[in-house]
Amino acid sequence: MANKQQIPEVETYIDHEAGIIREVKQPKLHSKKGRERRANRAIYITLTIISIIWLAPFVFLVLQSFRSYLTEDGGMVNYLIPKAFSLDNYRYLFEDGQYLKWYSNTLIIALFCSVLQTGMVLSVSYALSRMRFKGRRLFMNIILILGMFPGFLTMIALYFLLKQFGLTQEGAIPGLILIYVASSGMGYYISKGFFDTIPKSLDESARIDGATRFYVFRRIIMPLSKPIVIYTIMMGFMAPWGDYVFASYVAFGKSDSYNVAVGLYRWVNTMDFQGYFTRFCAGGVLVAIPITILFFMLQRYYVEGVTGGAVKG
Repeated sequence: MANKQQIPEVETYIDHEAGIIREVKQPKLHSKKGRERRANRAIYITLTIISIIWLAPFVFLVLQSFRSYLTEDGGMVNYLIPKAFSLDNYRYLFEDGQYLKWYSNTLIIALFCSVLQTGMVLSVSYALSRMRFKGRRLFMNIILILGMFPGFLTMIALYFLLKQFGLTQEGAIPGLILIYVASSGMGYYISKGFFDTIPKSLDESARIDGATRFYVFRRIIMPLSKPIVIYTIMMGFMAPWGDYVFASYVAFGKSDSYNVAVGLYRWVNTMDFQGYFTRFCAGGVLVAIPITILFFMLQRYYVEGVTGGAVKG
C-alpha cells in the first residue's frame, strides 16, 4: 500500500533579485478537521464524566437495595458493593402492608391525574389554538403571569380549603387528585403549540360539512396529535408520582394516606435510619421501575410532542 505523500512544512526557493535563498512555511492542511476532532474528543470526554457523575447515585441506590444493613456478626457495613447480594429488602417491602398501601395510593393518584389532566389540558389547548374570542389574549397573559409564581405560595390557603371539605388526612387521596387536576389547564403551552402546527383548513372543511367543534376535535385533531397526547399523559402520570411537598402537607399524620415519597421519607427520618436505609433504597428502585419502562416505551412520542409543541407559541 502506497504511503501518503508528505507535504513539506517549509518550502525553499531562490530570490534571484536579492541573490539569496528564502524559506517559506507552508500552511498545514486539514487543520480545520484536526480542530474539529479535538473539539469532539473534548466534548465526548466531558459528557462521559457528566454521565458517570449523574449515574453514580442511581448505581449506589441499586447496590444498597440488594444487601442487608447488618453483617453476620451484627455490625454495621461500611463498604459500597455488597459482598453477598440479598433480596431481604424487597421481600420486606412486599410483606409490609404499609409500603404496598403507599404504592397503591401513588398509583391511584397518578392514573386518575394522567387521564383527567390530559382531557383538561388538551381541551384548553384546542380552545385557545382554534377559537378566537374576546379576552383570549388577556386570558393567556394572566395565566402566563400566574405561572411565574411558585405553587407552594398557595399551600396554606389550599390546605384550609380542602380541610373544609374533608379532603385532608383521611381524604388526602381525592384531595390531591382535585388539586393536581384543577390547575392542570394552566400548562397548555406545549399542547397549544402543537395544535398550531396542524392546518386550520382541516377544521374549516369539516365545519363546512356540518361537523361540530367537538367532532372536529375528537375525530380529526386527536388522531393527528398522538405525540402530544402521549406527552401529556406522561406528564400527568409523572408529576404526582414523585411529589413530596404537597402530598406530605395534605396527608399529614395519616400513614394510610401517604404516597410512596412521603412514606419512604418517614421511614428514614422518624424511624431507625440504619435499619430502614437499605429498605428505603429498595423502595426507591421499585418506584423508578414504572416510570423508566413507560419512558422507554413512549420515548419517540415524547420527543415528537416536545419538539412539535415548541415550534409555535
